[in-house]
Parts: sequence; C-alpha cells; structure tokens
Amino acid sequence: MSSGKELEFRLRGGESWRNPYDSYRWLREEDPVHRVEHPIYGNFWIYSRFEDVFEAVRNTDTYSSAQGLTPDKDAMKAFEGNAAPIVMMDPPEHTDFRRLVSHLMTPRRVAKFESEIRRYINKKIEIILDQKEVDIISNLFKPLPSFVVSHYLGVPLEDRELFDRWTNDIVAGNAKGDLGNQTSTFELFEYSAKLFEKRKSNPGEDLISVLAASGEDVVSAMWAVGFVFTMITGGNDTTTGLLGGMVELVNEHPKQREILVSNPTLIADSIDEFLRLTSPVQNLARTTTKDVRKRGANIPKGAKVLMLYASANRDQKEFGLTAEELIVNRKPKRILSLGYGPHHCLGAALARTMGRAALESLLEQCPNFSVDVGKGSFSPGSFVRRYECLPFVANP
Repeated sequence: MSSGKELEFRLRGGESWRNPYDSYRWLREEDPVHRVEHPIYGNFWIYSRFEDVFEAVRNTDTYSSAQGLTPDKDAMKAFEGNAAPIVMMDPPEHTDFRRLVSHLMTPRRVAKFESEIRRYINKKIEIILDQKEVDIISNLFKPLPSFVVSHYLGVPLEDRELFDRWTNDIVAGNAKGDLGNQTSTFELFEYSAKLFEKRKSNPGEDLISVLAASGEDVVSAMWAVGFVFTMITGGNDTTTGLLGGMVELVNEHPKQREILVSNPTLIADSIDEFLRLTSPVQNLARTTTKDVRKRGANIPKGAKVLMLYASANRDQKEFGLTAEELIVNRKPKRILSLGYGPHHCLGAALARTMGRAALESLLEQCPNFSVDVGKGSFSPGSFVRRYECLPFVANP
C-alpha cells in the first residue's frame, strides 16, 4: 500500500485545519487505504480516494452508521437510554424516520422560505457595511444557520434569543468533543420535550409538529428531542463552515470572483463547486459489518473506517487535473460534501440556498470585499472545518 514514506495521520482541530490538503494528497497518492494506530481510539482505517469513499457511503450493508460516526468505538455510550440520532441509524429504520420529515426540506419547500433568508442576510449586511472591519463569522455566518434551524423546528419568535444561546453553547461544546455546555444541553432537551407536547394539540408547519403528529408509537418525545439536537449540531457549524470557506476561496481566486461579479446568474450553479472544495464535514466514520478486502488491505469486521470526504472531493481521478482549483463553472456531477445515498443530507437544499443567497448578496453589495485568513481562527472540532473568527472588510 505504501511507497516507503510514512505519514503520521492525526485528527485535526483548530490551527491544523488551515491546510489539511497536503496530507490528503499524500494519502490519495501513496496510501489510499491507510491504517492508523491512535493513542485514544486504537486502530482505525482511512479511505481517501473518491471511488472508495463513494462506494462505501452508499453501501450501508457493509459500512454501518449505527456505531457512531467517529473513530471512537465507545461513541454510542453517550446515547445509552436515549434514542439514537437519525444520522446514527441504518436502513430500514433510518429510511422510515427520514420519510417523516423529508417532505418539509425539499427544494420546493425551501424556496418558499428563501425570501425570509434573504431579508435576514441583507439586514446583517447593512450593519456590516457601516463598519470598517468585522468578524464575518459572528456577524453573519454563525447566526444565519441558527435562524434557519429555529424556523424549521418551529421555535416561536419570543424564544429565538434563548434558542440561539443554547445553540451557540452546544455547537461550541460539540466542537470540543463533548455534548456542549451541560446547562444549555439540559435546558434545550427540556424545552424541546415541552414544545413536542405542545405541538400535539397546537401544530404548525414545522418539523416538530410533523413528528408530534406521527404518534408516540412512531416517534417518542425522547426521539424528537434527539432530532432537535441533531438539527442543531448538524445544521449549524457545517453551514458556517461552507459560508466561511466560500469567502476564503473567493478572496484567493480573483479571476473566479470577477466571473461571478460580472455574471451573477452563474452563482447558483457555482455552489456545488464551493461545496466540493470547502467540504465542511471533512470526515466521518463508519463501522464494517463484515471483513473487507480493499486495495490489498484486510479490514476486519467491526473496524472503524474514516471516510475523508474532503480528500475524495479533490481527487484528480474524479475531477481531473484541476481538481484542487476553484472553477466556478465546473458544475461537478458527484460531490460528497452533503453525503450520498441513504444518508444524503436532509438539509441539502437549505445549505445550497443559504450559500447562494449569502454569496449573491455579498458580491452585489460589496463585490470587492476582503478577508484576512491569516488572522482567522478555526474551530477545535475534528470533523468540521470551519472558521471560528474571520476578519472581513466590505470595502477595502
């Protein structure tokens, strides 16, 4: 498998997220099925090529999500006595629960909410334009997905400020590898259970109402609470990662920026290219349900396999010699940034809409914006690459 050179793979976080791509390239070229001996998690494997990751994420019979999505073999202990999050289920159970809510997150349904998303973005940009330099993360890219998630969950307007505080605490804590601020987590769980009960008799057009209407024999209050937690942990920092990564790439590629500024109609079709290169969820793990033979490696049943989505999305064998370059009119046919197959991201249409609306508004109102990536800082989490702070100047 290896050419003789060795790479000591490490789970990243914080400053080490600045450039993980050299190590990804080495893995693809030299050791695409790489064995890691981790001091905490023990042995696990890494897939770094597109072909291998693409096949694995669609094959839930062999690569299971039910034992957690990190290399930690004890990951599911955190959910003992509680319902597992939907992302940690396999078909057919996963399919059944997904079917309950997926109709609320289709591109057509999301389009009905787009005007509100744009109004929110434009209000934030108005404030940004009045300042010389701002942190674009705390001023726009972090609050935007929180606003969208709270809307889809049906959180009443009067509770949004409190919900945002819980969200910020939990996302920050989750990035450090725990369940977030314990007080905020407990308060959110308690609030979500009460909202679930309230929606049984007073439903709205939101995800909690859909779950409440399904009946306790289908969806328990505990499972609904877990779904809220999944929406927060899965829908916030990932979108923040996409948005921060987009302005980083625009800043680094002036010719590509010029194409989008001169022809804004191209922005919609460029979003998947930004998703491909940013790959906010850089990696997630699966567990093998049987022995696997892959590129000469023998992977035993019960092993953890880390899928390097961000590496696969830059594979020249799939995307050509320019795979690591931003080409806004590339229109990649297959990307792994939002998963694939049974676990394709429920919020894919929302993520694309937020990305498109934010980039269109920024390039329209401050087309020459700049970001100081050198002064930016990254979240400590090992699975989502996102800026925690990114200085932004609207009119340099």
